[in-house]
Amino acid sequence: MHFTSLLLTTLLLAFAPLATGSKILVLVPFPAPSHWLWLEHFVQELLERGHQVTAISNFAAKERHPNYTEILIDPPFDIPYYFPVSDIFEAKYTSDLSNLLLYWNVGLTTTKFALENPNVQQFIEQDDSVFDLVISEQFYQEAFLMFAHKYRAPIVTIGTLGYSDFMDRAMGLLTPWSFVPHPILLYMDDMTFSQRCYNFMVSAVDALIRKYYYLPRQDKLAQKYFSAIEGPESFPSVYELEKSISVMLINSHVSTSPPRPSISGLVNVAGAHIQPAKPLPADIQRFLDGATEGAIFFSLGSYVQSSDMPKDKLKAFFEVFRNLKQKVLWKFEDETMTNVPRNVMVRKWLPQSDILAHPKVVLFITHGGMFGSQEGIFRGVPMLFIPFYGDQHRNALRAERAGYALTLNFADVNAITLGSRINELLTNPAFNRLAKKASELFRDNLVPPMDEAMHWIEYVIRHKGAKHLKSISVDFNWVQYLMLDVLTFFVIAILLTSFLVYHIIGAFLEKPTKHKSKDHKRPTVPPKVRTVKKVKAN
Repeated sequence: MHFTSLLLTTLLLAFAPLATGSKILVLVPFPAPSHWLWLEHFVQELLERGHQVTAISNFAAKERHPNYTEILIDPPFDIPYYFPVSDIFEAKYTSDLSNLLLYWNVGLTTTKFALENPNVQQFIEQDDSVFDLVISEQFYQEAFLMFAHKYRAPIVTIGTLGYSDFMDRAMGLLTPWSFVPHPILLYMDDMTFSQRCYNFMVSAVDALIRKYYYLPRQDKLAQKYFSAIEGPESFPSVYELEKSISVMLINSHVSTSPPRPSISGLVNVAGAHIQPAKPLPADIQRFLDGATEGAIFFSLGSYVQSSDMPKDKLKAFFEVFRNLKQKVLWKFEDETMTNVPRNVMVRKWLPQSDILAHPKVVLFITHGGMFGSQEGIFRGVPMLFIPFYGDQHRNALRAERAGYALTLNFADVNAITLGSRINELLTNPAFNRLAKKASELFRDNLVPPMDEAMHWIEYVIRHKGAKHLKSISVDFNWVQYLMLDVLTFFVIAILLTSFLVYHIIGAFLEKPTKHKSKDHKRPTVPPKVRTVKKVKAN
């Protein structure tokens, strides 16, 4: 009886944290549907583990949960109004500078919009809850980190688009620009000398502008919209809040990104959102099952919509699809469209990952977003990338270099270029073979990525932060980190020592001797000059 009671008590203590759970604030102010669809998987996992979650989001939950509270940014930020899709199709974000400006502008605009929302403001001013942890998306909404200061809670961030230099810096690393290209550049780790020079310039400009222009504006937003909780003069800066992050969960994988230096607090969790395939809707299942020659899945994601495509490009896609033996399943936002080829099915929304898992899908035509790219890799499907902006070009480059994809810029799309790329991907068995290999590498993890993410989230909660995962060099400046001060000291010391030694030796060699021989005292007699008489010729 005593043993039974002891065992029961032990089990209750062991599972008590799981039963009661922790109170977690999740911050997802960025209004892109694809970002929320990815981060929502983390929220669902936390709820399943018994935690109480409060989320600031642009999207209402599909199903109610007793432990879930949402603070809706309503009405949501109108992305197409501020950043028209027509600019995407017209390739206005192809230059490196325009991509940097796009990130900064999107970050500042969406942060301001979210913070001034009445629901968010009411939550800031009136909420007196206690949170054990703040989880924030790591995507250009740095002012929201002030919630961690409000609740005096540790921070875990989730980097949606992979690594950036400032993430390394916040954890105590200095990104080695000699072999780690800036995220916006279409470089791999084997950069030429000129590419390394350009990478240095872009990375340095980004770091300087971020520190002296972008972050100060995020500071102003934080001071303005959090002023109700205390005087802004007592606020930490956004830069200081970044340095207090305990763990960063990064949407990256060793098989898809070139090796780079890391540290304990940087954790890869790419593929955490991918689950076993669910049954497809009956009409889609029949359509794919009947694809005797295989099927092609085509989607441009949640922001860039195929229905907004210029007519000449749309015509090229229809012309190519009409002449294919394969069936085409197309995410097209206007289901009333006429003259759809018989081998093409269009739907406003499609379960992307589940479709890619169907054995008849032989090709994925994608814009190259991070989440779709990972789903294509996980399912082992060759891909045709049509990138538009942001990280899409980088994702396309990496996939093409790995051998399981081809790239076609949207400006170059016509019936000939599109048809030839699709034909090459369908007929060359190397693409399929390398896609399967990429899938094997992507799936080969020590633990499932979601379990890895949950371990570190709950680790930070258990220990009320994790400063020990961060290098002390987070407080170093570049001069200290690179030991330029030490090198300067030794160079000066060596130069001074060399100077002193040179003059001491020189002075010793030039000093006259005290003892000289008598011969040296004799005056020097100039030699006699011999006179030669000239003899006159007879």
